Amino acid sequence: MKFVARYSGIVAMVLAVLALEAQARDLGHDDALRLHQKGVILSLEQLVQTALDRYPGSRLLEAELEEEDDVLVYEVELLNTDGTVRELELDARDGRILKDEVED
Repeated sequence: MKFVARYSGIVAMVLAVLALEAQARDLGHDDALRLHQKGVILSLEQLVQTALDRYPGSRLLEAELEEEDDVLVYEVELLNTDGTVRELELDARDGRILKDEVED
């Protein structure tokens, strides 16, 4: 019983880390270029423009391509004119906005 009590917290922590790793995988520039050339995803410029059109006057802080649960997603962070940072997730295939929230 002491064995189970001692190691159950460690096992739970390891499982949580594995679950996080399974959720998202960052893709590099070469991957993004290859996927765009094959017509699988839209260009980064198109997706960033979609985000900027939603928040005119904003400035791009960061953009990265990720694979989340077999879906290719661009995560875009914008600095709005009011000083808030917004995080948007866009489906890289069609530009649909999947998430739009204020970054903590």
